[in-house]
Amino acid sequence: MRKILAIVVLLVMAAGAAGQETEKTTREETPPLRQRLFFGGSFGLQFGTVTNIEVAPLVGIWLLPRIAVGAGPSFQYFKDPFGRTTIYGGRAMTQLTLIQDLNNIIPIGMNTGIFAHAEYEALSLEKAFFTTVPEGSGRMYYGSFLAGAGLSQKAGKRSSLNITFLWSITGNEYGLHDTPEIRIEFYF
Repeated sequence: MRKILAIVVLLVMAAGAAGQETEKTTREETPPLRQRLFFGGSFGLQFGTVTNIEVAPLVGIWLLPRIAVGAGPSFQYFKDPFGRTTIYGGRAMTQLTLIQDLNNIIPIGMNTGIFAHAEYEALSLEKAFFTTVPEGSGRMYYGSFLAGAGLSQKAGKRSSLNITFLWSITGNEYGLHDTPEIRIEFYF
C-alpha cells in the first residue's frame, strides 16, 4: 500500500513540476503586410450565339493563416440574340481554409486544400435589358450574396489555382448566376 501511495505522490508531483515549465512560444510572428497581400481574379470568355466576356480582378489579404478577405471590381459584356448589355460593379469576399493539405489526411499525391467561400456582389445593370418596365432607361443596383466551397491547388509558395463552386443565397432574380456558379481563379 505504501508503494502505491508513494507512486501516486511522485506522479502528482511530477505533473505539478511539468506544469511549472515556462511556456515556449511556438507562435510565429505575423508576416509583414507585403507577404500577406495577394492578387488574382478571374477572366471568362464565351463566344457563339451568346457572347460573354468577363474580367474580375481581386486584391486580398490573409488576416490569419486560414482566413483571407478581398475585394475587386467586376466587368461583364453580354450579348445574345435579344440584345446586349454591360454589367459592372464590385465584390467583397472572405475565404476560410478548412483543410490546408488534403494529402496529410488522404494520401492522394496532390497538395490540394479545401476552403469555404462567401462573397457579396454589387452590380449595376441596365434597366432596359433586365426589366420590362416602361420607364426602363438608366441603370439599377443589384446585390447578391454567394456562398460555397472550393479546391485550392498550390502552384508555388504564394500562388494557387482555385476552383470555386458558389450558390446564390439571395436568389437569381435576373438570371445572373448559374446554379452552381463555377469559377476558376488564380491567386499570386
